[in-house]
Amino acid sequence: MNYRIKALREDKDLNQSEIAKVIKTTQQQYSKIELGKADICGEKLILLADFYGVSVDYILGRTDKPEINL
Repeated sequence: MNYRIKALREDKDLNQSEIAKVIKTTQQQYSKIELGKADICGEKLILLADFYGVSVDYILGRTDKPEINL
């Protein structure tokens, strides 16, 4: 999961501080999430998925298709 979160951020040319604001956390905590040293709660995971326009399943690595299936 953490590699997908980092790849999504880098694809948008954003820094960790910018994404930390999106999910209402600190840059330090977000860095730990990217490094796999901290878990991300469901609420913040949904915020990330919505921000990037991908499914939660994509971020979690349950699918390789980023599309949201409604």
